[in-house]
Amino acid sequence: MSLEIDLSGRVALVTGGSRGLGRADALTLARAGADVVIADIQVESDESSETAERYGVLAQVAKAQGLVFTEQTAAEIQGMGRRSAAIKCDVTDREQVEATVARVVEELGAVDILINNAAMLDHVGQIADQNPDLWERDLRVNLTGAFNCAQAVWPHMKEQKWGRIVNMASVAGTLGGFGQASYSTTKSGILGLTKTLAMEGGKHGITANAIVPGIIGTEAFHFANPAMNERIAARTVFKRPGDPQDIANAIAFLCSDLAGYITGVELNVSGGIELFVF
Repeated sequence: MSLEIDLSGRVALVTGGSRGLGRADALTLARAGADVVIADIQVESDESSETAERYGVLAQVAKAQGLVFTEQTAAEIQGMGRRSAAIKCDVTDREQVEATVARVVEELGAVDILINNAAMLDHVGQIADQNPDLWERDLRVNLTGAFNCAQAVWPHMKEQKWGRIVNMASVAGTLGGFGQASYSTTKSGILGLTKTLAMEGGKHGITANAIVPGIIGTEAFHFANPAMNERIAARTVFKRPGDPQDIANAIAFLCSDLAGYITGVELNVSGGIELFVF
């Protein structure tokens, strides 16, 4: 077997791909040979006005600063000679999710790979200050959204007897997150969903794995408090944040034939933040 990661002929659907980890994932899968569809609630050509509660504060800031790259990413992928499309999709809306998957299957022939990356990360507050509405929103987006997408692609993957599902978890889901009750709870739930998908998917040739990032230098990282960033980065073995490409590389491997016997794992790509570092 060649040790080269080759995804030629595969079709990937990446949610939350307008920037950050999702954008890096989409571009890396394309470089490995896959055709890639990017689904995100934000696309550049959409001029409709949305509330901050629906998009989240970080998404609103990204939009205001011109940091939404859904269609640009699709164009870059097409420039590599791959097929690609940018689709506006709210992962909490089952009809939109099912329509997106149906469109990908119709236009590109299959959905071989699903990267569940869409998530909200703007609800910060200790238990007494957690907003019940935002708690419910985070459950819908971060956890139910991943379930909606996995359930939508499941029949297609079963029929073709091959599939790769990679869910984006977080060290907040394995270690807890101070002031991040809703986020850490959803990311912990992602790990349980991943293991169940792995157990049920095995007989159909479907693998399911979770990436567990630590602190990664995305736009969200740069929006945060610099002093807090430095404190968290100091907990890693390398004393620095990771790069989105570090996550994308791991995802490309898990989607390849090289990882055909790997399923149900929680792969820490965290710089050792979960270790006892001093």
